[in-house]
Amino acid sequence: SQKGLMTPPGLAFFAMGPRAVEASSSANLPRFYFDYAKYVASLSKDTTPYTPALSLLYGLDVAASAMLSEGMPSVFARHARMAQATREASKATGLPLFASSPANTLTAIRLPSDLDGKALLRRLREEHGMVFAGGQAQLAGRIVRIAHLGWMDDYDALVAIAALERALTEIGVAGELGAAVRAAQVSMATAGT
Repeated sequence: SQKGLMTPPGLAFFAMGPRAVEASSSANLPRFYFDYAKYVASLSKDTTPYTPALSLLYGLDVAASAMLSEGMPSVFARHARMAQATREASKATGLPLFASSPANTLTAIRLPSDLDGKALLRRLREEHGMVFAGGQAQLAGRIVRIAHLGWMDDYDALVAIAALERALTEIGVAGELGAAVRAAQVSMATAGT
């Protein structure tokens, strides 16, 4: 829910067909909140068996309305435009992308092996007021991730690119200051043409 649906974390969705409903009614594994038979019975009364996370549902309603108002083709195009611009910015800094075939959901940028990626993320947060995601597990300190989903637009992506480029330039990793932002701007301006 906190990614493409622009709501806080904690909301999950599931769907069950008739066979799954039947199987859940005869399942004998211990359960409480995930007793789907109770949910099915409550749905017939337009309610839930337990207190729902109403704030998340109201947030989802607002987010879904915003996406439908924008139009899903435009939402997907916006994500694609920001992703491509971020990829172009990465090329301009001389840093390679992590994925050989990246998705439009986020861009992972590979950091130089001699760079302390955790220190870079700390610098971005403490000195530039920007929070970036790093890698997890074996990729911790090796990549930086820039997301493109949710309530973001071109200018949010440009601010992230500018902050990353400036921090990289300050530590001597990126080349000419402004090259990444310029590459992103050109990509955005020519998207779809």
